[in-house]
Amino acid sequence: MTHQLQMRRAPLDLTAAFGLFSSELSDWRRLEKESSVLRFILLVAADGVKKGTQEGEALRGKDGHVVAHFWDSPECIKFFYKEKVPELGASQPNAVRLCQRFLNTYHFATLYDTYYRTAVYSAYIFQASNGGGRETRWFVEPQLVNPTWSSEMEDGYKLSQQNLDIYLGEKQALNEDYTNSGFDRGHLNPNGHHADPSRNATFTLTNVVPQNTKLNQNAWNKHESKLTSLFNANCHQAYVLVGAIPSSNNWIIKNNVKRVNIPEYIWNAYCCVDQNGRPILSGAATALNTELNVVVERSLDEMVNFFQQFSDAPVDELFSGQCRA
Repeated sequence: MTHQLQMRRAPLDLTAAFGLFSSELSDWRRLEKESSVLRFILLVAADGVKKGTQEGEALRGKDGHVVAHFWDSPECIKFFYKEKVPELGASQPNAVRLCQRFLNTYHFATLYDTYYRTAVYSAYIFQASNGGGRETRWFVEPQLVNPTWSSEMEDGYKLSQQNLDIYLGEKQALNEDYTNSGFDRGHLNPNGHHADPSRNATFTLTNVVPQNTKLNQNAWNKHESKLTSLFNANCHQAYVLVGAIPSSNNWIIKNNVKRVNIPEYIWNAYCCVDQNGRPILSGAATALNTELNVVVERSLDEMVNFFQQFSDAPVDELFSGQCRA
């Protein structure tokens, strides 16, 4: 009898179990569906983050204007003879490397000091001028304001008007710093050593230093013109470095704030090569940034010795092999 009772109860238990199983199966399928949707959402989100990261890295990497090393870009390292970048100023904690980009093309390279808000040097390849008017705008470096901004130099005034709540001059000089300062906006890489549009690209404030007006418009201007004639007559290509040696404590001051260091010296150096890339001429020059208005011409070895007096560390060669034949 007990056996019969058990046999009668078995179908009831099986039905209940089946009902429970069906319910759990339905719940499982619902959860699996919800889980699949969640996994899909997460995958899409992760893919978006990955793409955003890649785009950000691309902007700050090879396509960027501010680079970790000049050799990061073949179009930037080419401004150095045999791709030799001088060690001069490279170890300074505030030094940044700018590949000067204008109209989607690199025109020269600048090692820039964001503390002094002046360049250590600009490196370029001389071009015969094709005339053209003088650029009326003064450009700034957007990526010194925000690494995600434009990878090209931009008109400082226009950029400031587009970003009224953002100060552009924390790490670079602005046009207003030079207004009524008593100093010229002195080009390091001179616009007269380029054809359009490279000559326009030299009008970036990261390529400018406070230069004594008399020096800028007289002795230094004559020296640049002398080099133009020399390069045109003798060089297949001329690789040039132009820089400034900062003063210990001489600044353009605005609203009681030290804004731009006034250099003690302006200098340049060049390596002239033939059609086979072999050195045939080299030289250098320095000028005290004062009313003295005198340019002193030097050899490259003399130039290294000159730099050594301002550096505790050994000064390396300025060009590969010091531009010796």
